[in-house]
Amino acid sequence: MESPTLANWVGNVESFTSHQWQREPAVFTPETLGSPFDLDELDSAFDSGLLRTPYLEMVRSNKVTVPAEAYTTSRLLNGTTHHGFADRAKVVALLRAGATLLLRHVDQWHLPTADLVTRLSGELDRRVEAFFFVTPADGQGLATHRDDADVFALQVAGRKTWYVHGAPTTADWSLGELPDDEESPQLLRSVLEPGHVLYIPRGFAHRAVGEAGLSAHLSLTIRDISLADLRTALQQRLTEGLTAPARPLGEAAIADAAATLLGHARTKLATIEPRDLLLAARTAQTRHLADAPRSQTFTETARDWESGTPRTRRAGLGSVVRTWRRLRDATDTAP
Repeated sequence: MESPTLANWVGNVESFTSHQWQREPAVFTPETLGSPFDLDELDSAFDSGLLRTPYLEMVRSNKVTVPAEAYTTSRLLNGTTHHGFADRAKVVALLRAGATLLLRHVDQWHLPTADLVTRLSGELDRRVEAFFFVTPADGQGLATHRDDADVFALQVAGRKTWYVHGAPTTADWSLGELPDDEESPQLLRSVLEPGHVLYIPRGFAHRAVGEAGLSAHLSLTIRDISLADLRTALQQRLTEGLTAPARPLGEAAIADAAATLLGHARTKLATIEPRDLLLAARTAQTRHLADAPRSQTFTETARDWESGTPRTRRAGLGSVVRTWRRLRDATDTAP
């Protein structure tokens, strides 16, 4: 069984949960980083010939849009031209000109990163996504901005200076770049080197600037529930066990269905607590990871074709999972 990811990065999970999680940024220096994606893996992705938009993008912090054709090429397949395939020579030229390379949702197409995301999602009971940034010296891919996610940045190559500012001052805060007139106090300035891990709480404004040469980091975003998630969870809870025709015929039948629905919802609503909605929303976020077993490889399928004994791999979770959930539950129920 692999050791828990969160404990590898932050050390004492209880201390991290009490002092940093969703409270303040922090830099950690684990003994082993264990990032599954680095510049060698990036080269392998380009070598495969299958990397294409929208999984790669070139960005600048000065609000200049880099058109896809500036870093991709087209191919002729079965007489049809297909666009958006990554062109390494063009990408390198843009990096030298100051642009940043962004690979989106690496977990969707790189198996080791998918394994890491699955483990971390299982430990935190939250949806996790992976992005990879390659930044040239003095380059800045994104201006100071806020993300709707907690972030772990795993520095894998070069050096990058990070600036992390304060949390939103209002409940109705906005994503993306900070408006020019918004002042946010700087809480952390740190130069990350290979092996360092930076934690940024959800909503805390931040930016990163490359140092000498190329710098690269894997960004793991941990999504938390939103009002829309709670609304969906409430709708599901209110309609659980409802018995009514799906397509009532005629005005009388439609009126009866409306009355049945309202009566059922009122009864259900009286039994639902805020914690029930939180649990339902978080379960919906991570269910697709927990319920989808790893499919057999083609090699395994060929080997087991006659015997009919499918083999799947399941990642176990250590005591850090129980620690995390106990601490999180105590926080959720605190007055």
